[in-house]
Amino acid sequence: MTFRGEREHNLPDQYRRRFEAEDESRRRVWKVLIEAYFQRYLDGVTSVLDLGCGWGHFINQVQAQERYAIDLNPDVSNHLERSVLLFTQPASDPWPLDDDTLDLVFTSNLFEHLPSAAAVSLALQEARRCLRPGGRLVCMGPNIRVVGGAYWDFFDHVVALTDRSMAEAAQLAGFEVEASISRFLPYTMSGRPPAPAALIRAYLKLRPVWRVFGGQFLVIATTPGVAA
Repeated sequence: MTFRGEREHNLPDQYRRRFEAEDESRRRVWKVLIEAYFQRYLDGVTSVLDLGCGWGHFINQVQAQERYAIDLNPDVSNHLERSVLLFTQPASDPWPLDDDTLDLVFTSNLFEHLPSAAAVSLALQEARRCLRPGGRLVCMGPNIRVVGGAYWDFFDHVVALTDRSMAEAAQLAGFEVEASISRFLPYTMSGRPPAPAALIRAYLKLRPVWRVFGGQFLVIATTPGVAA
């Protein structure tokens, strides 16, 4: 069996280990994150793709006319709303979408799981191809410069990334970096009780606190041109 086949075989079990016990709490946290922060990038968009969607905690709660998701785990289809179109494939394979069809590509905690830096570049190139002029890439992930050795506490972390390397990769793929934040959200929600909604909202408003608790970067990049 190939490495890719091994990954596809193990993914349902990995997702259940990480998400099942905390599924509802993660959904509630993402609801607050969208309402209190990410909605600024969703206003006015009609087509959104969630790259590495997991169990759909983000894309299921997005209001958009067209919603797409990419994930290698076939079990994901059981957790997505019916109106979300899922492409079960690696992020680095060609996406089954035409050029200039998306307004927003969102990805959270995916790129560190890809098998190589080359795979990250291929996924970014597909995002660049599919986004319309003025479209956005919103990318979040653990910052190894901040979290250090804890980065490798997850067995399937492969590619070491920082806000700077993520921004550079986006630029090499043809994006213009709009914002690069080295410390955004805490490193992980796994194994921790969810914070109350009011505390999450307060945290998002207090950027100085991010420098203390933030372990994940946030990179926002745009495609050249003006949105129609």
